[in-house]
Amino acid sequence: MDISVGFWLLCLFLLMTAISVPIAIAIAMSSLVIMFTILPFDVAVMTAGQKIVTGVDSFSLLAIPFFILAGNIMNRGGIATRLVNFAKLLVGRMPGSLAQVNILSNMMFGAVSGSAVAAAAAVGKTLMPQQQEEGYDKSFSTAVNAASCPAGLLIPPSNSLIVFSVVSGGTSVAALFIAGYIPGILMGLSCMVVAYVIAKKKGYGVQHTAHTSMREKLITVWQALPSLGLIIVVIGGIIGGVFTATEGACIAVLYALILSLCYRSISLADCKTICIETTEITGIMLFLIGASTIMSWAMAFTGLPTMISDWMLSISDNPIIIFIMMNVILLIVGMFMDLTPALLIFTPIFMPIAADLGMHQIHFAMMIIFNLCIGIATPPVGTALFVGCSVSEAKIEDVIKSILPFCAVLMITLMLITFIPAISLFLPRLFGLIQ
Repeated sequence: MDISVGFWLLCLFLLMTAISVPIAIAIAMSSLVIMFTILPFDVAVMTAGQKIVTGVDSFSLLAIPFFILAGNIMNRGGIATRLVNFAKLLVGRMPGSLAQVNILSNMMFGAVSGSAVAAAAAVGKTLMPQQQEEGYDKSFSTAVNAASCPAGLLIPPSNSLIVFSVVSGGTSVAALFIAGYIPGILMGLSCMVVAYVIAKKKGYGVQHTAHTSMREKLITVWQALPSLGLIIVVIGGIIGGVFTATEGACIAVLYALILSLCYRSISLADCKTICIETTEITGIMLFLIGASTIMSWAMAFTGLPTMISDWMLSISDNPIIIFIMMNVILLIVGMFMDLTPALLIFTPIFMPIAADLGMHQIHFAMMIIFNLCIGIATPPVGTALFVGCSVSEAKIEDVIKSILPFCAVLMITLMLITFIPAISLFLPRLFGLIQ
């Protein structure tokens, strides 16, 4: 097959996204148009339909709607406030304490809910008024919130890691989950370092309510432990082999529901809204996965991955240069495309190249997801950036200036993850999940 057809597939997809065609429609339509040029009409339609069905016919994908449901329950279940109070207890004495609390809360809430956007909204709504009262610059507070919330996409349970498992051909979800801890924590720590430096420079001190009695501290820990227990129960069960990721997602829903009922923070009306939101998000994600399956088949059939691989290797056969090129391409892609579709499209293209150069697929997963997490906080299509601005009512042009130092340090951390495999592979090997 002439690989120039694959080139036109890529051009058509980019053209559709440039004219604001919804990403899932752009993926499906560009793939179908190319399929019509290389196959009879009826065969192309039949093949596309089969690929959509087989793309979403995966037991592992059942975990996604349940984790989304658990996250939505927790969003409305009073979890954010308890985690924020716990974060204040841990980092409340640091310079720029409220910024540090924001970062740590995003890490914890993102891990519990599995959603960067949910973390940015829930934690932002809780902390933004307090930060304004303490005299924090609005653009700085928003930048802290937007830059740190994607850490929850690496710290399990994470839907992004489940999507990678499916699109990569069945990478162990347990190994991906345990591997995500160190990169996710590094993302949060990187933001903390930047926030510390800026807070010292601008004179943001310790929050005046940071000094609490021992009794208040114990109450705060007691209130937060049940929420954090979700991570221990679900991840511990998956890694220990007690249940699969899908079964763990079901347990997460039950755990979150019981916890919210005990807190008396959700009503029957909330349950209806939660179910509607979960159905909408699940439908979008499954359609994206199905459409991306068509594109993956079309790319393989037209030889597009081979074309890109040959092009990259024609520039250099040095693994360092190739991995830097991958990261630059992904950083640019992340500025214009959300994480899930970018993951679905570029994993089949870059993973074979990385494998040929000796990169473990778990290591590759951490690199590509960390890379695309940075894109969530960068314009022009950074969803966390826009959510953060809507919560704080800050001007996006001001926030962009404030978020640049965070992005710069995150890119340095990305290079560490890319070129130090042990960051991604130490924990999976320690637990015997990979060789």
